[in-house]
Amino acid sequence: MTHLWVRAEQRPNEERVGLTPEGAKALQAGGIEVTVEESSVRAIPLQGYIDAGCEIAPENSWPQAPADAIIFGLKELPEDGTPLPHRHIMFGHAFKGQHSGKALLERFKAGGGTLYDLEYLVDEAGRRVAAFGYWAGYAGAAVTLKAWAAQQRGELCGPVGVYGGKDALLADLGAELDALNKDRPSAIVIGALGRVGTGAADLCEAMGVQVTKWDMAETASGGPFQEILAHDLFLNCIFARPGTPVFVPREALTADRQLTAIGDVACDPDSDYNPVPVYTQATAWEAPALRVADNPVLDVMAIDNLPSMLPVESSEDYAAQLLPSLQTLTDLTSGVWGRAEATFNEHLPG
Repeated sequence: MTHLWVRAEQRPNEERVGLTPEGAKALQAGGIEVTVEESSVRAIPLQGYIDAGCEIAPENSWPQAPADAIIFGLKELPEDGTPLPHRHIMFGHAFKGQHSGKALLERFKAGGGTLYDLEYLVDEAGRRVAAFGYWAGYAGAAVTLKAWAAQQRGELCGPVGVYGGKDALLADLGAELDALNKDRPSAIVIGALGRVGTGAADLCEAMGVQVTKWDMAETASGGPFQEILAHDLFLNCIFARPGTPVFVPREALTADRQLTAIGDVACDPDSDYNPVPVYTQATAWEAPALRVADNPVLDVMAIDNLPSMLPVESSEDYAAQLLPSLQTLTDLTSGVWGRAEATFNEHLPG
């Protein structure tokens, strides 16, 4: 019997999960065994999984899971260098030249395991079957607006945290912007037709921010893009790949510009294809904004687990998108799983 083992997340500030109790019940009805680890942080309570009939395992016990279990998590594993013998479903961040990804692939090679990267679960047309994109864009725009608001106070953006829901986020951010007693900033969203860009634009519009929406047609020229520098905020919502244009080059750091805050929602600073090469490291919840220029000021927000700010909504949305693919786990040789394994094998070190 196919056995799916839902592990606890071990990364700080990560409360999301990719399977709801309702989804677990559906998988079991289809003949898939489901084990769910206890978790001290998961936004969806364990009792729901117990009621759904799942087996319950201790938190972070997945290394001792049966050899045939498929380990399912979202974010990275601890970087302890141990070989990985299991099959894993997660965001590996390993196929675009990321330095940490190379180490992860070496661990899979050493252990003989397989990575089914959630970012590369695609349908026949190459479209991702599930993504956290909308809520990443939504939260990313919110934190970028917080960075801009902090600038107006002569400060660098302070820590951010988890919200009970989007209404709480909107209320908090609206109060912060209103307290400035200033006009709302202008923003440009690149990737506005995608899920990430739609979320970013929706948040901006909810806050009364004027939004310029660009997508592939507007960036087809390859740049340079002076229009980006003529906005207060730039929100990058483009999935980086070979051929992606540079949107904000390093020369922009000292250029005459209106731009003071960048929200790199895509957040691939150590990728060879980073379209915002004015910074080289992701930011964190404790320090959301990285100051990359002082005259004129420019801050970059590049948190790579933004949907975790709204963990219940983002988990439920993502899990609903992913469930049809999880229901086909009984056949890993074809469909989304066969394509994901082929991508893994293509990038596995020789």
